[in-house]
Amino acid sequence: MDTDPFAMEGDEASRLRPRKSAEAYRTISEVADELHVPQHVLRFWETKFPRIKPLKRGGGRRYYRPDDVVLLRRIANLLYIQGYTIKGVQRLLKEGGGALHDQIPPASEEERAAAAAERAATASLAATAVPRADLPELPIHHTPPLASPSPPAASVDTDDARALAHAHRNNAILRRTLRATLDDLERLRRLVAG
Repeated sequence: MDTDPFAMEGDEASRLRPRKSAEAYRTISEVADELHVPQHVLRFWETKFPRIKPLKRGGGRRYYRPDDVVLLRRIANLLYIQGYTIKGVQRLLKEGGGALHDQIPPASEEERAAAAAERAATASLAATAVPRADLPELPIHHTPPLASPSPPAASVDTDDARALAHAHRNNAILRRTLRATLDDLERLRRLVAG
């Protein structure tokens, strides 16, 4: 019987899910589940490790080749188990001619310390993110209506007016949240580029 080492005991979904062949392409969610990492981490690794090039279909859907999954599993092991930094794994890939050999020793104490500092800095950045309530109000840009004429003021339903006001408030909240997220990402990028 073929057992999945990553399937959780009693996980009904993993028992009922049909198994793909070893040569089948995997979606980003399948790879993320298999490696126990969030999908955004896989997308981030694509930017740091040029060898990871999933096939992208309409709408940006990613399909990972079996070789991509093997490489991602090896990268996850080096980062999370052996204690390498991203730069350390990049160096190993360069030294290995684009491949990660099976005989890579665990990270040195210096490498482990750098990896721990990298993780601590990332956690610190997340903890010190700007509270959303402290953000300045961003202007709301109104889109002019399409060519259809406006109804007379007397016929505007008060429910419609409330719905429009609610939509504008939600729009402002979303803009503030997006601005704060972009600011957080920029700080993280500067920290990583450091």
